[in-house]
Amino acid sequence: MEKIVVNEENVRLDTYLAKTKKDISRTMLQKLIEEGAILVNGAKKKISYKVQVGDSIELDIPEPQEVDLKPENIPLEIVYEDNDIIVVNKPKGLVVHPANGNPDGTLVNAIMAICKDSLSGIGGEIRPGIVHRLDKDTSGLLIVAKNDKAHIQMSEQIKNREVKKIYIALVRGVVSEEEATINMPIGRSTKDRKKMAVRKDGKEAVTHFKVLKRYPNYTLLKVKIDTGRTHQIRVHLAEIGHPVVGDMVYSNGKNEFGVEGQMLHAKSLDFKHPITGKPMHLEAELPEYFKEVLEKLETLV
Repeated sequence: MEKIVVNEENVRLDTYLAKTKKDISRTMLQKLIEEGAILVNGAKKKISYKVQVGDSIELDIPEPQEVDLKPENIPLEIVYEDNDIIVVNKPKGLVVHPANGNPDGTLVNAIMAICKDSLSGIGGEIRPGIVHRLDKDTSGLLIVAKNDKAHIQMSEQIKNREVKKIYIALVRGVVSEEEATINMPIGRSTKDRKKMAVRKDGKEAVTHFKVLKRYPNYTLLKVKIDTGRTHQIRVHLAEIGHPVVGDMVYSNGKNEFGVEGQMLHAKSLDFKHPITGKPMHLEAELPEYFKEVLEKLETLV
């Protein structure tokens, strides 16, 4: 049990703790406050409680749980690696972290084999090192933290929208606009809990796109997201009538190329190194199957 005596006035509880406990992410602190693991003057308080000088904050931070996962030698393309982070080019079809139905054969299992004992465990027992995610059938760049400090800093960058993510998508239909912004809130579908949908009561979701090339019945897009909602790009593009080619969830998935899984690739990342602060720019080439489809489309132009 740790005790902190407050020396500030009228600051939100989670904000005050985030400044005081730099080794714990704000998201984790908020979770602990909600669970009653953090008390103020012996009582449970809301995240928004305004602390007062002299308040006594008690923190009962649980010990990190052991990760019951097996390292697996799954081939991975490493784009960048140092003592704090590792950035991989995730292939289509690889699940990021274990869950019901996918206990092994995941990116986490592969990363554990590469990094041995040097992964951050702050994300929970089944997501060591993972600070953001990509859908199973989305390929491209993904950052993994090797220690808690890097994990917390990267999580803050993502939360504050300081990480620039650029995707390449092949969509069905000919997009008329040269570029546009889709600003539609996204929430869990009321018809199918496994799907997301545009909903008035959903969370803010902003997607920008620019046309790279038009083909007969298809368009190649450069996509940038300001927010990181689950399935955001796929939901937004399907909503405007241009679903991602091969997407089996948000369209019928039919395409003349027989591609299974969405043609969506996380091509580049811009962020600050979580420890040194150095600006980082990383890119990953389109996967071969993606290039082959574009080559076939070129013959139709």
